[in-house]
Amino acid sequence: MLSEAAAGKPDPQLKETMVSAMAAEKVEEEYAQYLTNSSRFLYLFKEEAFIGIEMKTGSRCEIRHIAVAHSGRKRGVGVRMIEEVIKLHAIKEIFAETDEDAVGFYRNIGFHVKSLGEKYPGRERFYCVKTLPSK
Repeated sequence: MLSEAAAGKPDPQLKETMVSAMAAEKVEEEYAQYLTNSSRFLYLFKEEAFIGIEMKTGSRCEIRHIAVAHSGRKRGVGVRMIEEVIKLHAIKEIFAETDEDAVGFYRNIGFHVKSLGEKYPGRERFYCVKTLPSK
């Protein structure tokens, strides 16, 4: 289902999706970071969605970026990408920082949510974390 991002620059469709998860001027810089930083991974679901993660100590993982193109939303693509990343990297704890636009998504799929307050003027941020059971 997921494929790793290829070297070079993101194609126009992927770039458009990435803009929904980060500032437009940061897309190529962040894409390059995923290709060169050994603790970061960028996975694509076709060209309609992506998830970018950063492995932390042990089996902890931060979701740095995640987005699904408008045409692919409400079909469970985001949940499936997270589930696949968890399996690929044997993750025991996965977390993300987000704003009001996405906090409901994380809450609905079993993440615990804590407000971080207004980290940026007029933007409340949230820490979302999910600890997975040991096998």
